[in-house]
Amino acid sequence: MRYLHTMIRVSDLDASIRFFELLGLKEVRRVDNERGRFSLIFLAAPGDEGRAEVELTHNWDPEIYTGGRNFGHLAYRVDDIYETCQRLIDAGITINRPPRDGHMAFVKTPDGISIELLQDGALPPAEPWVSMPNVGSW
Repeated sequence: MRYLHTMIRVSDLDASIRFFELLGLKEVRRVDNERGRFSLIFLAAPGDEGRAEVELTHNWDPEIYTGGRNFGHLAYRVDDIYETCQRLIDAGITINRPPRDGHMAFVKTPDGISIELLQDGALPPAEPWVSMPNVGSW
């Protein structure tokens, strides 16, 4: 058995794709199903294509999705947690749990799905991260 992908439903496909591209994922394939009125967009980090993907399911008919926190989270290892978080902040993304320990942070997708960012090991604690408060739930 091997892991294939995690599926999340998204209401704003463009915003969700932009979010995951900011994290470093790239679209690897797309399926548009006119009869079922949905699109499936598969994204992966470089080197993870075909083995660890995120499937964005976009239903064409408007729907409101709630309870993203109930899903849990997706986790990604990053090369530099401080640089990654700063890039997200610069793009207007809120860091819900900052990387005060130089190891872990949480952000949310436009639909409220939690994303855990993990540094391999830990970077030395640094400002402004050390004194940055948590924002909302993560």
